[in-house]
Amino acid sequence: MRKYIFIYLFLFVLFGCSNQDDELEPIAQPTWTQKEFSINYGGINRRYIIYKPKSYTENSPLLFMLHGFGSNMNNILAYSKMNDVADQNGFMICYPQGTTLVTGQAHWNANLQMSTVNDIDFLSFLALKIQEEYKTSKENIFTSGMSNGGFMSYTLGCEKSDVFKAVASITGTMSGYDWNNCLPAYKIPVLQMSGTADPTVPWDGTMNTAYGWGGAPHILEVMEFWSDLNACVQDEVFNFPDIDKSDYSTVSLTKKKGGSYNNEVWFYRVDGGGHDWPGAWGNNDINASDEIWKFFKQHLK
Repeated sequence: MRKYIFIYLFLFVLFGCSNQDDELEPIAQPTWTQKEFSINYGGINRRYIIYKPKSYTENSPLLFMLHGFGSNMNNILAYSKMNDVADQNGFMICYPQGTTLVTGQAHWNANLQMSTVNDIDFLSFLALKIQEEYKTSKENIFTSGMSNGGFMSYTLGCEKSDVFKAVASITGTMSGYDWNNCLPAYKIPVLQMSGTADPTVPWDGTMNTAYGWGGAPHILEVMEFWSDLNACVQDEVFNFPDIDKSDYSTVSLTKKKGGSYNNEVWFYRVDGGGHDWPGAWGNNDINASDEIWKFFKQHLK
């Protein structure tokens, strides 16, 4: 019996009383690059996807990507391929989901008359929540969107320029309310991409005013509004090569430069283009996602 007691005490001393200062092997934490979340805001369950590339580091930019009317967060994630751009440049992306109208379409309430959902406060809250949780750059939160997502990006630029520091609209414009009431607290850079043959959001400002969609003038006047707001003083025009003649469209870029805080206003005119996301469908001479990031990258703080 004494023999067994001795062996027990020996093992206890050897393994049970190890030096407490010895470093423990760290436990590997699970990693993810893309994940869907949900949160209750204003009594509504809101969903969103976060893409966090492996190249992400603290204080990197945060980009919101807003889907179009009747679309969803997974669609714009797929066709924009913005994740590929994030992989190369190390920024985080949030793809939020709009709420559904009684008629069944997902939407963003860009100060429209068809909705009472407060997307302005929700998206601003979500941006600051993500910024705090993941330590993204507070000075480099941007928003971009397709169609209704472009409308919403303008709304955020008008009302939440303290949160969203630059906006990019693909085939969107300003809602009638925003056009008549936009008074941003801060001057912000703006990118717009429009097709001259877009039947959904006509570039000449003839969109139906029902439900508050229409009311803004020709998109060139909208660009002048933002150019004047930023005190831009010169234009620089670039014509992209017509790489794909089978798309029956060409692209030119007018950069309005020399503005306050080096802010610029970029307007992509897609002659012959429709309600498209260039590079995904429609025009193939440019890639809209690449152009969006070029714009935001130039305006990093």
